[in-house]
Amino acid sequence: MARSEESVKKIKNLGITPIISDLNSIITEHLSNCDIVIHCAGYAEEWGSEKQFYQSNVEGTRNLLTAAKASDIKRFIFIGTEAALFHGQDMLEVTETYPYALNSPYPYSRTKAQGEYLVLKANRPDFQTISLRPRMVWGPNDQSILPTLIKMIKQNKFLWIGNGKYQTSTTHIDNLVHAVKLALDNGIGGEAYFIANDNTVSLREFLSSYLKTQGIEIPNRSMPKSIARFLAFMTENMWRLLKIRQKPPLVRFTIDIMSAHCTVNTEKAKKELKYQQIISTEEGLKIMPILSN
Repeated sequence: MARSEESVKKIKNLGITPIISDLNSIITEHLSNCDIVIHCAGYAEEWGSEKQFYQSNVEGTRNLLTAAKASDIKRFIFIGTEAALFHGQDMLEVTETYPYALNSPYPYSRTKAQGEYLVLKANRPDFQTISLRPRMVWGPNDQSILPTLIKMIKQNKFLWIGNGKYQTSTTHIDNLVHAVKLALDNGIGGEAYFIANDNTVSLREFLSSYLKTQGIEIPNRSMPKSIARFLAFMTENMWRLLKIRQKPPLVRFTIDIMSAHCTVNTEKAKKELKYQQIISTEEGLKIMPILSN
């Protein structure tokens, strides 16, 4: 699926046929000659209106499911997230039995939970649906974590929350792609699977090592979690009161998810998908290229 001429060119250069469409205008004809849908589109920003999150993550997913069910699609693979379970709490070694955060204060969490629920509920014998939940995807061509960190550091805006002591799982992109390939044939319809590298690490250790692959030392400044949350709460309220469209400098979701333990259990994926990491965190960091500007 491509939404711009730039995307069309990139897709064609990969030897893939682009379909010019988006989640709000997808129709059955767009899926002709397709057997499987891999749905990783969505609104994953730190900041936005309830409508923006809901339109992409819930209604967009519903639209794609409707088109897929009306065509000859056999399997629907949804790229979910552990954030669908997050309402501000620590999550350690969570399994797929952990409840959705349908009343989460964060619209991203609420809408990703609702979207995944729609996907898994749509499962039937002739239309199998599966959700893969990677935690913190990273690796070559990173368009989110590294660019954001580098920008913050260059603008002297980066600081740790609670010294970055929180434990986390991470997922190298090669391991996620491997899991997607496995899910083309393996896995039980109507089920979700956590995907991650085998090791867990502190957020500070991982991000410091990740930035070092770019020759950048991460600053040592830190702010207590309680102060950061209060400032983010006040900033968000001010932005809403003044109807400022730009993202505020502090966002509660970002502060909270960076100051909570989050590790996931991948035993279900290993058993049912036959998933095993194909690249370790250490190996991934060693071969990490310098990002182009």
